[in-house]
Amino acid sequence: MFNASSFYDLVSGRKQGIGAGIARACLRLAAIPYSAVVGLRNFRYDQHWAEIVRVGVPVISVGNLTLGGTGKTPFVKWMAKHCRQRDLRVAILSRGYGAAEGEKNDEAMELEQALPGVPHLQSKDRVAIARRAREQYRSQVLVLDDGFQHRRLARDLDIVLLDATQPFGFGYLFPRGTLREPATSLARADVVCLSRANQVSANERTRIRGEVQRLAPQAVWCEAIHAPSQLINSEAETLPIEQLGEAKVMAFCGIGNPAAFRGTLEAAGAQVAEWREFPDHHRYTVEEIAEMGRAAQGAGLERIVCTHKDLVKIDHRAVAGVPLWAVTVELELLVGETEVASALDTLLATTPAP
Repeated sequence: MFNASSFYDLVSGRKQGIGAGIARACLRLAAIPYSAVVGLRNFRYDQHWAEIVRVGVPVISVGNLTLGGTGKTPFVKWMAKHCRQRDLRVAILSRGYGAAEGEKNDEAMELEQALPGVPHLQSKDRVAIARRAREQYRSQVLVLDDGFQHRRLARDLDIVLLDATQPFGFGYLFPRGTLREPATSLARADVVCLSRANQVSANERTRIRGEVQRLAPQAVWCEAIHAPSQLINSEAETLPIEQLGEAKVMAFCGIGNPAAFRGTLEAAGAQVAEWREFPDHHRYTVEEIAEMGRAAQGAGLERIVCTHKDLVKIDHRAVAGVPLWAVTVELELLVGETEVASALDTLLATTPAP
């Protein structure tokens, strides 16, 4: 089965052999037209040939340089809470990847549970929903989720997350690597945050920071971890995260970086006896859920665990009698919290009245 982990093994070079080498060569050729399209698009915006629209309120973008999960959702939650603590009306804008027609995607459902009262608007036309947030909800601040490549909507603070385990997309644009645009694009960033910083050594963090300072010397630097905070089920019941310690579990996820989720579970002490990996934004079928339940029951496992993003799509307290729990994650800034908060507060001081 060719999944996200298989793709990362291939493009990172971990997978060896003649076949893997040929596959990488083909992917490098396939990256040429992608590179041309990305380069032309950025050139149009850099030269002001393409329109950039302002909507009259501060816009904060939280985005990626690479494909796959870098932990944007916990950062978006942190940002929205920071705005709400200052009694500001905040709305979240996103494209809605993976959503069925007329429905919200998994990330929107997760954020709605975590941030009750914060509107989350989804559309390919981010300018249109930005205007609607301003008019319908009287929003004073807009948080643009996954917005680094969406340059049509002007932003006042551009935050880019780099996953510490693969910060520069293995050195290549997609599909040869996981870069969505060249690393030199970091020059547009106001803040660069190294997410999952605890999953690499101090020397590696220093090396990545040096490279970022070369590419974006003006950017504020911060380092974050995504700390598991508790377990939650479909009925909003919770358990301490310590309940995972030494437990034998089945784990599954449909996210951009499945290895990071497995690492989180193992760091919390869980013994992952059964593992299932699905594509990002996967919509689970009845049979897939039943198969996992049968496997967990047959192996005598204590729990089935997934991400909160997965749980919102599966309305089950248990599967085949095995309790289903999700791990909730909170952002913790280890380095640069004061600088990031200062940059944010300076911007929020300019917010208009609702």
